[in-house]
Amino acid sequence: MLKPAKDSLDLGVVVSDIEASLAFYRDTLGLTYVGTNDVGFGTLHRLRYGTSDFKLIDPAKPAPAGPKGLTASLGLRYVTFVITNLDEVCQKLTALGTTYEIEPVEIRPGVRIAMVHDPDGNVVEFVQLV
Repeated sequence: MLKPAKDSLDLGVVVSDIEASLAFYRDTLGLTYVGTNDVGFGTLHRLRYGTSDFKLIDPAKPAPAGPKGLTASLGLRYVTFVITNLDEVCQKLTALGTTYEIEPVEIRPGVRIAMVHDPDGNVVEFVQLV
C-alpha cells in the first residue's frame, strides 16, 4: 500500500520541442520553473504547480509521436489543472491560437471545464469549481 509523502502527484511528459513546451507550460500557463537535470536519456525540466512537479523531458533521441486525442488509445490521456480563472486562461489560449479538444462548458452544476492541446497535441484539462 502506498504511503504518500506529499499530497500531490508528479507527471513527466516527453516533448518534441522543449522551447515550445516551456513557452506553453511556463510562459502561457504560468507554471513555476524550478530547474533542469540530466536524466541519462535526456534533460528533465522541472516546473511546479502547487505541490506537484510537472516534468518536461527533452529526450536525447527524438521520440516517435503516439496517438492523440482522448480515446485514441489506452493509457494516460490528459493532465488536469484545477484553477479559479477558467475564462481568463481560455481567452489567453484562444488568442494564441491553441486548439481545443473541448470548448469551455459546464459539465455538471458548479463544474466548468475546457480541454486544449499542448504543442505536441497532448490534452490538457482545466477545471473550475464555480
